Amino acid sequence: MLTTCRIPPRPRQIARWPGMLVLTMLSLLASGPVLAATGELDLTGSFVGMLAVAVFVLAYALVMAEEKIHMRKSKPVLVAAGIIWALIGWVYVKAGMPTESEHAFRVTLLEFTELMLFLLVAMTYINAMDERRVFDALRSWMVRKGFSYRSLFWITGVLAFVISPIADNLTTALLMCAVVTKVAEGDKRFINLCCVNIVVAANAGGAFSPFGDITTLMVWQAGIVQFYEFFDLLIPSLINFVIPAVVMSFFIKNRKPASMEEDVWLKRGARRIIALFLLTVATAVACHTLLHLPPVLGMMTGLGYLQFFGYYLRRTLPRSLERKRTRYSQRGDWKKLESLGSVVPFDVFNRVARAEWDTLLFFYGVVMCVGGLGFMGYLGMLSEALYTGWNATGANIALGVISAVVDNIPVMFAVLTMEPEMSHGHWLLITLTAGVGGSLLSIGSAAGVALMGQARGNYTFMGHLRWTPVIALGYIASVMAHLWINAESFHVFG
Repeated sequence: MLTTCRIPPRPRQIARWPGMLVLTMLSLLASGPVLAATGELDLTGSFVGMLAVAVFVLAYALVMAEEKIHMRKSKPVLVAAGIIWALIGWVYVKAGMPTESEHAFRVTLLEFTELMLFLLVAMTYINAMDERRVFDALRSWMVRKGFSYRSLFWITGVLAFVISPIADNLTTALLMCAVVTKVAEGDKRFINLCCVNIVVAANAGGAFSPFGDITTLMVWQAGIVQFYEFFDLLIPSLINFVIPAVVMSFFIKNRKPASMEEDVWLKRGARRIIALFLLTVATAVACHTLLHLPPVLGMMTGLGYLQFFGYYLRRTLPRSLERKRTRYSQRGDWKKLESLGSVVPFDVFNRVARAEWDTLLFFYGVVMCVGGLGFMGYLGMLSEALYTGWNATGANIALGVISAVVDNIPVMFAVLTMEPEMSHGHWLLITLTAGVGGSLLSIGSAAGVALMGQARGNYTFMGHLRWTPVIALGYIASVMAHLWINAESFHVFG
């Protein structure tokens, strides 16, 4: 899940610290000494390592039980992250190597910072569009067009699949979720079903584009799969989306949303904010493709666009209100004239404050927990066990399922740094499975986690889990489609 959606380090950085870390862990697993040549410790068989795993498992159990215990999902992972890194720090201080653990923590924190800033800008734009009534107007348009619930289900799903390769799966899912919650406000069952469909569609759409998911971006940056080669995954990704969507659509009552009595009109600047958001996405893409800089630079620049436009809206508000009063008075439109008295100046920092901070803090906890466990050696141990004990096809399929629980970014990160000897078709396979495997659980991708925050109470972990068997059918079918359609690529080594 963009999915999780951390911005990965540049290829040169990937080749340095993380690569050295994974190679060190592999040598530890092979030879068995406690202290590696690089000065890093293998804690996978120690009491501290097992305690860290237990803490992480307990924290995730509390996250999964959020619907029952009514505890925000960020709380347990924040505490777990603190405990895990405190254990690491304690061990390394005792071993006389405090700088190694400090450096590892800072690297992991940097990865989260890039992710958080990226998400923060996307959430701010969505909140700004919501405040300008963009989604209210879209909902009103859909209702006026007479779309049924089943049509809305397919429209939002198809749009999520089409838009996510251009933007990213996280941003696309947030946009479509905002539309669904506006259209079907109060219908929890339908919103949950649509959110499940959106997560699957956004993750599937992001799997065949370098910009659709952070895992695909990592593979592209590493030079393993070329830009045009990602489109070999288009049909498998489409199958991954369509099969669950067809099954779920039969469980939707073919009725229409309640009609809206009020007229909905866009607030001043709404269309220009949409244009600025598209410009922000284009800037982020250009930063990566042309300047080879992290996309978060483009996103933060885009936040500057919004701030300048917010300044313009505030400065010109009195003149705009005066023109509207004159126009509405001449037309006798007393309803709109009365609404001008409740106009509040646009403030971009209010939109920032309304970001889903529980989601952002949850990401911090997950990233730091997984980063800590990886530093202890568990990710390298898992990857080594899979690729040594299994063949590449079985390992890549299993890692896709594992990414639904652990997070697809560290899974792909571990595979890239290990660089197992695989054919080009197998590299495409791990790209596919890591991208769409997160759809199996709501916590398996950035899109799912973000939607749990945005559609709180409507889209939940258990609500998604009910459809996991159906999503698994799409997962299996997409893998089989890739093995069949791209069979020749399994004989070409990257």
